[in-house]
Amino acid sequence: RAGARDVVLVEGFKDRVKELTGGRGVDIVVDPVGGDRFTDSIRSLGRGGRILVLGFTAGDIPTVKVNRLLLNNVDVVGVGWGAWWMGDPQLLATQWEPIEPLLASGKLSAPEPVTHPLDEAATAIASLENRTARGKVVLTVR
Repeated sequence: RAGARDVVLVEGFKDRVKELTGGRGVDIVVDPVGGDRFTDSIRSLGRGGRILVLGFTAGDIPTVKVNRLLLNNVDVVGVGWGAWWMGDPQLLATQWEPIEPLLASGKLSAPEPVTHPLDEAATAIASLENRTARGKVVLTVR
């Protein structure tokens, strides 16, 4: 539905990516996690690939051994939307322009947030940890 042909789970993803691509690797990795999986994300890239760094939800900010970038001709790109917006306040409106009609027509939709009362915080966190959450997970305090 979102255009993906294959689903690759976290554990062993580098090897699975290589298997699915016949050893070539992927063109782009979108990484909001960082941490100890970052090196495998770089190793999953094909020649000329790029990794888009969106954040560090793992809690650790990884370092890059630039020889990997040089030897494999790959790029690491930081994607800080706030910095882009501060430099070009019209950018967000420009990017939303083609998306809004798709949302209005129902051709594109986002999952509704799942809300949990605060006393179910463990359940909410478990849905993030075991990757069953779709979209936002919200804790309500009232």
